[in-house]
Amino acid sequence: MSGSSSSDPRKGPAYNIFWKSVFFVGLFCVIFGLYYATSKVDYVWHWNRIPKFFYYEAEIDIRTEIDGQVSSIKEAGKNSIIVINGEGTSEQYEVPTKEVRVYQGDSVFMGDVLGIKKEWKTGILLQGLYITLKVSAIAIVFGIVIGLLTGLARIAENPALRMSAITYIELIRGSPLLVQIFIWYFVIGTLINKMLERYDISQVPPLWFGVASLAIFAGAYVAEIVRAGIQSVSRGQMEAARSLGMSKFHAMKHIILPQAFKRILPPLAGQFISMIKDSSLLGVIAIRELTKATREAVSTSLQPFELWFLCAALYLLLTFAFSMFVQYLEKRSVQR
Repeated sequence: MSGSSSSDPRKGPAYNIFWKSVFFVGLFCVIFGLYYATSKVDYVWHWNRIPKFFYYEAEIDIRTEIDGQVSSIKEAGKNSIIVINGEGTSEQYEVPTKEVRVYQGDSVFMGDVLGIKKEWKTGILLQGLYITLKVSAIAIVFGIVIGLLTGLARIAENPALRMSAITYIELIRGSPLLVQIFIWYFVIGTLINKMLERYDISQVPPLWFGVASLAIFAGAYVAEIVRAGIQSVSRGQMEAARSLGMSKFHAMKHIILPQAFKRILPPLAGQFISMIKDSSLLGVIAIRELTKATREAVSTSLQPFELWFLCAALYLLLTFAFSMFVQYLEKRSVQR
């Protein structure tokens, strides 16, 4: 048996080279097929226009706020100070010297452009990427807390805790995330903001209802992952800890949970990667996350191919980075 196993050609270098070649040939065929299909479409690619959706130089008009006359224009370094004298009032504006659009003695009216200044601003895709990161990070933290507490309640001896956890898990997992987002925003959000408005308290922004919907949704799945991880640890571990005089709380904290954590990391990573992608649904409640930002960019630029490919690549970058981080945590937990 050992002789036949060692002579298995699948374990030789030729086997690996062959199948790696198959992979790269297949990948090349997919890329070439995609390129060939797009070349048959009457579409002009404009990748050079993509950077402005991340960072761009905006031209901002500097307008006068009063009616009057330009009494003086004095240079101050690279800028010029424009003084406008009106009826009983006077105002001054600082404008880059090269961008001044008026002359001394000109009559101006409210809203007239005195000059232009240029500022670098973040583009719509970078803003959407930031919102996606923010929403996902906050929802992951709350999802872990909710899932851990619910998972512990799911296996608790107290019937009220156990039945409450089961009810929550079944309700959340039994309805689509999109429906839950609508309920949080249009129902719960409306009720909360109406109550806050009655007492003259500032209203809750839509972003936090989106975070709540994602965290509650993820918490139900995390709870089942935590429950399965805890129950996968042998019962003898708890019995041994209790026999040594440890309380159930300390035994769970120091003995059971550290072992369960190593086992639940992979499914937790999968759940949170899915949640990062599910955050794209928040665009339906006016949260400008990455997908909604891409949709708005497409509608203004008429560049669907470049922008949607870029959107997919950005999501891939986020999920891949999170996956690498979880793999790092797995290695650290194994080393300990």
